[in-house]
Amino acid sequence: MKKFLIALLSLLAVSLAVPLQAAPKGDKSLYERLGGVFAIAAVVDQFSDALVQNPVVGKTSQNPALREWHTNSLGRLPGLKFERTLWVCEVSGGPFKFTATKPGKKHLGLESAHRDLRISPAEFDEVAAELGRSLDLAKVPAREKGEVLAAFAAHKNEVTAGYKAK
Repeated sequence: MKKFLIALLSLLAVSLAVPLQAAPKGDKSLYERLGGVFAIAAVVDQFSDALVQNPVVGKTSQNPALREWHTNSLGRLPGLKFERTLWVCEVSGGPFKFTATKPGKKHLGLESAHRDLRISPAEFDEVAAELGRSLDLAKVPAREKGEVLAAFAAHKNEVTAGYKAK
């Protein structure tokens, strides 16, 4: 787990220094290398279902807001999967555009949507680990997996903005 967190932090540093950009002419975008919208949607579907069952961030989480969402708001899960799919499509250079239901300070900002969930940095890291496991299940190559995780990690401060350490 320590190696994973070190790798994730390294990817975060790289992602902040070099934001995802459109691929140079002739190179495939991350979106294309991931297999497009259907492949992305399949990973998001598995990832979203896994989060519900995850003991750290899902329906048995110690975080009351996450536990509440994963037990009483699951009717919203299909829409959330759609939004997550659009978000990944856009950050990976695809043709689909994400529109936040609760806009953040930036176009792809996530702080407004996550503030009330009071997600801790450790909970964020567990969500990232679950995403990594979902990418592995889909047999996403290491390069692309690293780029997806870096794009996700770049939003850690936004997602954890509502957390207050005890």
